[in-house]
Amino acid sequence: MNKPQQPFADGMPNLSEAHLMVPTRDSVERTTPFTHAPRFLILYGSLRERSFSRLLAYEAARLLEAMGGEVRIYHADGLPLPDDTTADHPKVQELRDLSIWSEGHVWVSPERHGNLTGVMKSQIDWLPLSEGSVRPTQGRTLAVMQVSGGSQSFNAVNSLRLLGRWMRMITIPNQSSVPMAYKEFDDADRMKPGPLYDRVVDVCEELMKFTLLTRERADMLVDRYSERKEREPDRLKAVAADIGFAKR
Repeated sequence: MNKPQQPFADGMPNLSEAHLMVPTRDSVERTTPFTHAPRFLILYGSLRERSFSRLLAYEAARLLEAMGGEVRIYHADGLPLPDDTTADHPKVQELRDLSIWSEGHVWVSPERHGNLTGVMKSQIDWLPLSEGSVRPTQGRTLAVMQVSGGSQSFNAVNSLRLLGRWMRMITIPNQSSVPMAYKEFDDADRMKPGPLYDRVVDVCEELMKFTLLTRERADMLVDRYSERKEREPDRLKAVAADIGFAKR
C-alpha cells in the first residue's frame, strides 16, 4: 500500500479554497465585548400544578439572576403539538422570539417512561434550526437538568444532550439529575440545601462561564464551510433547478 508522506503534499482537489476559512487566534477574538447582561431562556417539561421540573427551573433562574444574568422562563401552557397548527400561532412565536433573544438555554425535564416528556420535546420541536437567516438555537449555550420520581437516572439528560447537539448548541459538560424530587423541595417550593442543590449551583455557574466565553463569538462558531458553499448564487440556482423551481 502506498502511504503518502507527512506533511501531505498531494493536494486537496475536492476542496474549494475560496470558501475555506482557516481559524486563527485573531479570528476568534472580538474587540468590542457585549455590555448587556447574559440572556438565558429556561424551558421545563411538565404542566402539573406542582411541577418539580418547574420548581427546579425557578431555582436555576434565581441562581443565574444572582450571577448577573437576565432570565426568561417559557410556560408551555397552550402550546399546540408540533405540526398541529402553523408556526404563526402566538405560543409558537413567543417561544421562537425568546430563543432568538437568548444567548443560553436551560432545559429541565421530568423523566417519564424512561425518557423526557412530550411537553419538553414539543417545545424543542417547535424551534427550527434556521428561519431564513435567523438561527433560534445555533451557537447558544445549553445546560440540561432532570427530575425523577424514583431513583437517580440520566435518561432524560442524555436525550436532552443529543437534542442540544442536533440543534447545534454548545452543551456544557456539567448536568443535574434530581432523584425522588418530591423529597428535595420544601413546603415553600424551594429546593432544600444539600449535594443535589450544590450540583445545580455548579451547573448554573458553568453555564454562565461558557456563555460569557462564547456569546460574542456565536456567529463565527456556527459559520460552516459547507453552508458558505451553499450560499453561492450558482449553487442556489442549481438546487432550485434540481427541485423544479427554476430552469437550468
